Amino acid sequence: MPLHGQQELPRQPRAEGFFDGENLLRMVASAIVRLSQQPGPGDPVYDATVQNTYNQLVLLCLVNGHAPPASVPDMVRWAAERPIGEWPWTLPDDFDGASAFLVDGSTRTPTQQCWEWRIVARDVAAEQVENQLMREAIAACQAAHAPESYTAFRRLLIRQPVLTEAERVALADDLELELLHDVIKRCYDPVPASYLRDGSYAVCARCGCLLAPIGHDRYVCELDRCRRDQHPRVGRRVEARRGSGLYQLNRPLRMFITGPGLAETDLESELVARGLRPEMWPNFDAYDLRITLPRGRVWAVDVKDRANPALLGRSALPLRSDPPYDEGFLVAPQYRFDEREDYGRVYTRHRRDNLAGTLELISDTELLTRVDRELARSRPSEPAATLREETADA
Repeated sequence: MPLHGQQELPRQPRAEGFFDGENLLRMVASAIVRLSQQPGPGDPVYDATVQNTYNQLVLLCLVNGHAPPASVPDMVRWAAERPIGEWPWTLPDDFDGASAFLVDGSTRTPTQQCWEWRIVARDVAAEQVENQLMREAIAACQAAHAPESYTAFRRLLIRQPVLTEAERVALADDLELELLHDVIKRCYDPVPASYLRDGSYAVCARCGCLLAPIGHDRYVCELDRCRRDQHPRVGRRVEARRGSGLYQLNRPLRMFITGPGLAETDLESELVARGLRPEMWPNFDAYDLRITLPRGRVWAVDVKDRANPALLGRSALPLRSDPPYDEGFLVAPQYRFDEREDYGRVYTRHRRDNLAGTLELISDTELLTRVDRELARSRPSEPAATLREETADA
């Protein structure tokens, strides 16, 4: 007899315990992302991946004595209303599922937690099908020996996640981006009508992404770095005009390139203000920033803006060694540490043993503090400087 109106469960061997815990959580996250990308009902209504995920969740619920979701839509409702710690699976205590949802309750779209669970890899964006585009961009720039084109491309994705039709057309005249015009076109999707309110689109003043209208008078930003503001500020409005489209980066690029990219360029600005000249995305993105300090020491910095520190720890790998550096850091925005007091400790517990002592996780605030200490050490002490000045006058 079919369960809850769905197709009958397949009769096949089942590995005891496999469809539980993290494995099932990843399956549910993948199913939710897949559903979010589905333009409309299919035939069958749900593909085999989504249906199998639902079936396994129902089985787990029944085995554990829980009432299962009544349908696939009900599973999605669970994802918006139940934090992952309240599902019938078993997760490690330090995953802190008490406040982590897979679907945003306001926008009804997959959260960053959901995307991170979908793909557990060092570079989430690079592992998405959509972000084969990033590899194409790197390959094209390497073949042309044009690192400046790749740098310009990264800055575009960070600074302009939204493009009007006129802005999109104007990119054709940018010589630095000439190699990547086709790739850029495929990075941006037409903006759906769900972002439209009263004939215009609202752009977030902080990150430059589109704000999602909620109800009659609220907006929310989809990036975690901006969601902490209960009332995001509108930076500009773009009027909807017939025959003139609006485009935004696809969702994985917005989340895993634009989001951490803002932290990267914020660090760049702070370092430049201190008189340093960091190299951005050296050697076609070996890491994010290469900082040469006054005493000649070089620091390599890779910036990650991840919601789940355990997944970050598991996916962390050593930084590439070319260009060379003396010390490497994995950096997360300060707000992640503010939101989770144990963010750094959870990362360390799940980090590979071979990274101990080689890739420390610190906040961007702590990195700048360490830079300031290095700069202070390089300055001559005041008495010595005064003595030199007096000697020169004599």
